Amino acid sequence: MKRHPSPLQNINVRRTEVRLSPDQTRVVLRPLGFASDEEYIKIIRRALALPEKAVRSVLGQVLAEFSSRHRWLTKRLLKRFQHLEHFLPSGHDISESRKLLIGSYFMFEYSPESAAIFNPSILPHPDQSNLPRGSLRFLLSLRSTGEGHISSISFRSGVIDTHNGISVEPSSRFLTEPELIGNSTYHKALFGRKVAEMGLAGDWVERVLGRLGDFFTVKDLKNGLKEVLHETAPGQRIGDHNIAKGLWLLAQSNYEIRFPPDQELSERIIFPVTSIQSNGLEDVRLTAHRDKGGGIIYYATYTAYDGRNVLPQLFETEDFRHFKFSTLNGSGVQNKGMALFPRKINGRFAMLARQDGENIFLMYSDNVHFWNEATLLLSPLHPWEFIKTGNCGCPIETKAGWLVLSHGVGPMRQYCLGAFLLDRKDPSKVIARLREPLMRPEGIEREGYVPNVLYTCGALVHGDQLVLPYGMSDRVTGFALIPLDEILATMS
Repeated sequence: MKRHPSPLQNINVRRTEVRLSPDQTRVVLRPLGFASDEEYIKIIRRALALPEKAVRSVLGQVLAEFSSRHRWLTKRLLKRFQHLEHFLPSGHDISESRKLLIGSYFMFEYSPESAAIFNPSILPHPDQSNLPRGSLRFLLSLRSTGEGHISSISFRSGVIDTHNGISVEPSSRFLTEPELIGNSTYHKALFGRKVAEMGLAGDWVERVLGRLGDFFTVKDLKNGLKEVLHETAPGQRIGDHNIAKGLWLLAQSNYEIRFPPDQELSERIIFPVTSIQSNGLEDVRLTAHRDKGGGIIYYATYTAYDGRNVLPQLFETEDFRHFKFSTLNGSGVQNKGMALFPRKINGRFAMLARQDGENIFLMYSDNVHFWNEATLLLSPLHPWEFIKTGNCGCPIETKAGWLVLSHGVGPMRQYCLGAFLLDRKDPSKVIARLREPLMRPEGIEREGYVPNVLYTCGALVHGDQLVLPYGMSDRVTGFALIPLDEILATMS
């Protein structure tokens, strides 16, 4: 498609007054842990030595200070106690009040949005009921950062009205972590494929997998590992224990979580679970993936970070209440910025990625969890992106082609937003791209935890406007409205 842009870029970018800023008032209860069993035992013994009257007094103060800040406080304190009950000396029959008090010594409040709330991704909300004609309810995922610079995933919802007015619904004052589902089911064929990719395939692994059904649970795997280890000769157990550890870590990296059905979207917060996620779940890129029958499953790629290493990962959900987290596998799973297309291309999953930290690649796969093929799609071309470029969310299908928002890093490590267009039938063909940034950091947008950075993880089209939520200097989230036809007309 031949395009004839104006000599000067003239795109009307309207920055709105809608802002999402760090919030120190929203806190979540988290388990307080210690490095050794002795620490737990020491604290529990001190609590056991308290007279019952003192127990009731201290617990009363705890409940008075914290009950209004958390839902189901006593239930959660009791559950925390039950996690640690095995540390109690035998023969202790203790009161309900003492159990709650002991639970409170091993919980703490964490403010996950106190430092930053940024790098948003947006898509149409699954629930579009009770809206005026021409309005759209949206769902927003956000990278929230608190103490220790730990990144978690939080959510908001809002409405774009018929005149493109944007409003974000007030967030609940409560925040709650999900329940980790203990009976997650694994598909043996896919599990075995990943095991082979990890270099662990062999007779010992085959003996373990041979004891499992086509679908198995963590409990099934644990029993299989115990049985085969028990049958192994003592001299071989060191190496086999290492293989068993690898299988166990793989299983733990694929898990499910679930929020209560009556919980508001803004009350849901997702924290790291596995070791590779320990420093954060970063930069979620949401997409509503449609199959041929019109069914939708919501996929999201994100970056898992442990303080040293980054690894792209995946979660999927149908209702934003029940989530399945999975490893992404294959030689193409490297670096950052993996973003799925919202439908299959010629019968295959398609994804953008940046395997080398500099260029944008295109990948295809028959299985959303395995990626090996990678073809160079786009490299830095203009001065504002000479250091590196990457996608800023999943491709948006338009009549003109697949619109992809991008970011470029230029002089003084300034992050600007750009865009390019791919052929709808063959996304390996780059039709056009912007010569100048779509948006540069301006004014207050330049100030923050990481100055001079504009970044987004996704946008959507409403009517004739591109609705673009974006992070400002890794601290605050704002919204911009941009006429879609002006973006397309300015590309070359």
